[in-house]
Amino acid sequence: MKSYSEWKSLSETLTFRDKAFINGAFQPAVSGETFPCINPATEQLLAEVSSCDAADVDLAVANAKAVFKSGVWSEMHPRQRKQVMLKWADLIEQHKDEFALLDTLDMGKSISEMVGIDVPDAIDCFRWTAECIDKVYGEIAPTGTDTLALIHHESVGVVGAITPWNYPLMMVSWKIAPALAAGNCVVLKPSEKSPLSALRLAELAVEAGMPPGVLNVLPGFGHTAGKALALHMDVNVLAFTGSTRVAGMLMGYAGESNMKRVWLEAGGKSPNLVFADADLKKAAAASANAIFANQGEVCIACSRLYVEKSIKETFLAELIEAAARFQPGDPLDPATTMGPMVDGAQLNTVQHYIQSAMDEGGQVVMGGLPDYQEGQGFFAKPTIVDGANNEMTFVKEEIFGPVLAVCEFETEEEAIELANDSMYGLGAALWTENLSRAHRVSRKIESGMVWVNTWGEGDTTVPFGGVKASGNGRDKSLHAMEKYVDIKKVMIRL
Repeated sequence: MKSYSEWKSLSETLTFRDKAFINGAFQPAVSGETFPCINPATEQLLAEVSSCDAADVDLAVANAKAVFKSGVWSEMHPRQRKQVMLKWADLIEQHKDEFALLDTLDMGKSISEMVGIDVPDAIDCFRWTAECIDKVYGEIAPTGTDTLALIHHESVGVVGAITPWNYPLMMVSWKIAPALAAGNCVVLKPSEKSPLSALRLAELAVEAGMPPGVLNVLPGFGHTAGKALALHMDVNVLAFTGSTRVAGMLMGYAGESNMKRVWLEAGGKSPNLVFADADLKKAAAASANAIFANQGEVCIACSRLYVEKSIKETFLAELIEAAARFQPGDPLDPATTMGPMVDGAQLNTVQHYIQSAMDEGGQVVMGGLPDYQEGQGFFAKPTIVDGANNEMTFVKEEIFGPVLAVCEFETEEEAIELANDSMYGLGAALWTENLSRAHRVSRKIESGMVWVNTWGEGDTTVPFGGVKASGNGRDKSLHAMEKYVDIKKVMIRL
C-alpha cells in the first residue's frame, strides 16, 4: 500500500474524462450542458462533466442497436469475445491505482477500501465473467424421437444500465460484465455523483479491442438521461441499482414503453441478530463494520441491530469499543476508516435521521449530529442509537449513512419476527454458535442473502440480490447471465 503522501501526489497527476462516450469516442452532450463533479472531502471542483439527456440517449441507443445488428460483437466467436474481456481486465489491473483514486476523489470512499475491495472485485468480475462466455451451453429437450427441440440462449440487443454512486467501479462491473459477455451492447448511465471511473473504463474497453459502440457511457441525471433510457423503445433490458423509490418508477416506465425487462437491486434495511451464545467480540467487530464501512453508504449495511436481552449491555460496550476505530478523515490516507458522505444532500439526510431518532426517544450512545464546516468536507460521525424499536422512523427507513439502531429481543421467534418486519429484504446477518439455530433462522429470514457469523462476504461465484422491496434478479455468478439473454426454442420435425 502506498503512503498518504504518495497517494496525494499521484492524485494531482490525474486527468479526468469528462464527456459522454458514444460509439467509441468522447463527445460533449448534444445540449452542451455540464454539471460539476465535486470532491466531497474538500468540496473542490474536480471537473465539469457533460450532462446527457434524451437527445444523447437517442444517439447512443441508435448506435448501439446498429452495432448489435451488425454482429461485430454479438456474433463474434465466444472465444474471441472472451479474449477481449480478459485483455480489458488486464488493462484495469495495469491502471488499478488510477481507478482507486478516481472513486476516492469522486465520492469519498477510503483509498484502502478501493485498493483492498473495490478494484480487485471489479477485475475479478470481468475475468470470471469472461471465462463464462464459452462455458454456457444450450440444451436439447427430452422430446419424442420424431422431433428435435433445441433451446438457445440469445443476446437480447441493447441493455440499459443505471448504476449508483456508492461503489462506482464495482457496481458498473457487476452490471456490464455479464451483459457484454452475453453479446449485448450496453448504454450505461452512471450516477451523476460518481461518473469518472465509468468513463475511463469505457475508454479502456476500446483499447482492449471491444468494437466502438458496444459500450456507451452517458453521464447525467436520473430524471433526464435515466428516464429517457427507461422509456426508450429500443432498449430491450434495463438493469438498475439504487433506491426503491426510483426502482418503482423504472418499472412504470417499462410498462409505458416496450415492456422491457427490468432487473432491480434496490434499497435495504438489513437486520443483524446477535444471540447470547455468539462470540461477542467477533460479533461486535463485524457489527461495527457492517454499518460504518464506506460511511454506511452500503445497500447491505446492517443498520438494524437486534441483541438478545440477556447480553445487551455487555454487547453494547463491546460494540462501542469496536466502533471507535471508525473515525472520519481524509480518504486519501490509508489509515482512514471513514471518508465523507458523497455530498451535502446525503449529509443532511444523515442529520435528519439522527434528529428524528432523538425526537422519538432514542439515546445516542456514540456520535451524534454532524459538525459540518463549509469547505471542510461532508463528514458525518459514526453514530449508535440505543433504545430503538421497529416503530421509529429511522429504524424503518433506509438512511444510507453511519447510523445504527440498537434494539433487543428475548426469544428466537421474536428475533425472526422483528427482522422480517420491514418492506426490505436484501441482506441479513446472524450470530450464534448453535448450528441448528443458524440453519433454522437463516431459512426463516426474508432476505436474498444471509450471513452467519460474518457480514458482507461474497464472491463472484455467488449471486447478489434481494426480495420484497429490495428488488429482483441477481448480480454476480452465472445467475447474472440469465438477465441478459433470451431463451429461444427451436422445434424440428424429423
